[in-house]
Amino acid sequence: MINQKEFARRRRQLMRTVGEGAMVVVPAAPVRQRNSDVEYPYRQSSDFHYLCGFPEPDAVLVLIPGRAQGESVLFCREKDPERETWDGPMVGLEDACSEFGMDDSFPYSDIDDILPNLMEGRERLYYSLGREKDFDQRVLEWVAKVRQQVGKGARPPEEFVSLDHHLHDMRLYKSRSEIASMSRSAKIAGEGHLRAMRACRPGVTEYELTAELLFSFHRHQAQPSYQPIVGGGANACVLHYIRNSEPLNDGDLVLIDAGAEYDHYASDITRTFPVNGRFTTAQRDIYQVVLEAQEAAIAAVQPGNSCQAPHDAAVKVIRKGLAALGITTGRGRKKPEGEAYRKYFMHKTSHWLGMDVHDVGDYQIDGHPRELEVGMALTVEPGVYIQPDARVPKAFRGIGIRIEDDVVVTRNGPRVLSSGVAKTVDEIESVMA
Repeated sequence: MINQKEFARRRRQLMRTVGEGAMVVVPAAPVRQRNSDVEYPYRQSSDFHYLCGFPEPDAVLVLIPGRAQGESVLFCREKDPERETWDGPMVGLEDACSEFGMDDSFPYSDIDDILPNLMEGRERLYYSLGREKDFDQRVLEWVAKVRQQVGKGARPPEEFVSLDHHLHDMRLYKSRSEIASMSRSAKIAGEGHLRAMRACRPGVTEYELTAELLFSFHRHQAQPSYQPIVGGGANACVLHYIRNSEPLNDGDLVLIDAGAEYDHYASDITRTFPVNGRFTTAQRDIYQVVLEAQEAAIAAVQPGNSCQAPHDAAVKVIRKGLAALGITTGRGRKKPEGEAYRKYFMHKTSHWLGMDVHDVGDYQIDGHPRELEVGMALTVEPGVYIQPDARVPKAFRGIGIRIEDDVVVTRNGPRVLSSGVAKTVDEIESVMA
């Protein structure tokens, strides 16, 4: 769990970055309507949670560096006993300060009157425009309200600055507490993958394996960090397959891409295994290519390496492996140029991982891939996908394989958070025996 000292440290760091004379405005996520009077389960905005951990909607965090009366201000709902009868306890204004480390708190219902006064005299306004259209409009109205008082000596912000660059660069570097939460998330997800392996057999459906995953997640008070992918046979060749509705057939592989979210931190793990518990020769051949590519990519997760290095390492292995198996070379086909592998491996090997599955942070700096640094976390997920109608040896058609783990950059090299999930051919066949 992230404690209040760490949330406070993050706020101080951000305020040092934007400097005195600035104001930072970060809204909580709104409630989303699913249908009629049914709401989606509430999930707090990652940026908002990162800075304060406050769990409710109808809230706005305002950071005002150098403000004498307090730099961290929260607008939130007042306690309402009648509403609490229906929806449960609310934090309220007093506990927003005592439990969440705020210097000051105000009723959310009064924000239109109070926030423009706090904004007056600030030179720069840091805010992420374009995410919530309705809230964007309110921010513009608050600035306009200050401008209406210019004749009376008021000074509105002179500059709008996107908050994303500064805040998202902070989020890219994971603290010890964050890595602990991500490790726990990976352990929970890994248990789900192993449970699905053990439950798998011919005739079981994709949605039954999905249920095994969700059972493991929920029993540990975790949620899916994204819609699980459970694709049997040729469905594994559909990268974002989420229908999860087909029966699993003897002799096929099944690809499961599923992660858990625990304490607001995500895991993202993929395993591919045989429905009947035994790899065919062709399946094993492709699997070994992908596994060796992943091992090479993980080894490239080193401080000082380019964030492109894991992908380059994976491509080198896959290009060589597919050629050796006659998939990109062979009778009737021209000798492959360097890009022939792309037909079967069409995505990148890695993405940032953290509070969001595809986490924030720039991949390039000044037009060049950024260097990996201690504390960064990323996935490593090469794959090979051969469509059923591909012009390759028949035994390889309809095989889709991806292997994905969650990796943190450390001073001593890569730390694999999801290492407890069976991955080699022998390990998988042993688990499924």
